[in-house]
Amino acid sequence: MTGEGKVEALIVAETEADMRLDRWFRVHFPEVGYTYLQKLLRSGQVRVDKKRAQANDRLSAGAEIRVPAIVRQPKTPTVSGLRAAQGVSKGDRDAIEKMILFEDEHVLVLNKPFGLAVQGGTGTKKHIDGMLEGMADRFGGERPRLVHRLDRDTTGVLLVAKTRAAAAKLGRIFQTRSAAKTYWALVKGVPKPPQGKVEAPLVKAAGPDGDRVRKARPGEQEKAMHATTHYSVVDRAAHKAAWVSLKPVTGRQHQLRAHMHLIGHPIVGDNKYEGDVNMPAENIDKKLHLHARRLVIGHPVTGDKIDVTAPLPPHMKASWELLGFEEKRFE
Repeated sequence: MTGEGKVEALIVAETEADMRLDRWFRVHFPEVGYTYLQKLLRSGQVRVDKKRAQANDRLSAGAEIRVPAIVRQPKTPTVSGLRAAQGVSKGDRDAIEKMILFEDEHVLVLNKPFGLAVQGGTGTKKHIDGMLEGMADRFGGERPRLVHRLDRDTTGVLLVAKTRAAAAKLGRIFQTRSAAKTYWALVKGVPKPPQGKVEAPLVKAAGPDGDRVRKARPGEQEKAMHATTHYSVVDRAAHKAAWVSLKPVTGRQHQLRAHMHLIGHPIVGDNKYEGDVNMPAENIDKKLHLHARRLVIGHPVTGDKIDVTAPLPPHMKASWELLGFEEKRFE
């Protein structure tokens, strides 16, 4: 850390006050992976106001961050902890960085935006899986692996493993239904009773607007997928719409969307399950109002609890304000 030109000092801007150190690094040095940053911190090569720091330390405006000049050198496989970029645009890299809600050496949790596919498919060129694959250099060298899925138009918490071992362990946790997932949705009408359980086996059914699912009919038990969802009304707007909390026990395709439709309260904006017709109020966006709000799961290595909450996306936040719902009131 001594010698002319071997370090540089950067000042934390007013707009960066209270930002975590690891997130500050992602903004200023996106090529520096989390593992490499930890090495720099452990060895004292990165310091805040001349003191050793940790990745989760909160920064103060005006603080001085001393950074070794090596992090600005061209990224080649010979520079410890850094690898050459793999063909992902700066825009895509920035988009992923903005999605990050939680990160350590083993796990990544993203806040998936509306309209972005999680995986590729027919006619889908841009998706989170591909963007992450192209950023293996950023996440320690291994390809990040999706642990679960969200529909293209569903927003919110998306869990990603940064190593093969973490993916295997997290996959087993999901299989044993030990992960606690909470979704928020805006539905048409108000479910009665205000709390309940929907148990309806589902089968896939192709239609003119793409794949969807429906309730299994007699004789279809062999191909039916058992599905259970708990729901609870959080707040309501007269009899026109309700804010519901949904907790799926199983994880079937379109499960929450199909189950709410089956009980007569489709999710607002759902163009596959009649949620986009006869909207409950004017000026409500016709985008799907389904958000993966919270995930609680055991860490694949330490066993500690990972508890991550995703803020509402812009279109749902606008609807909450329009209907008089208070996002933070029922945390």
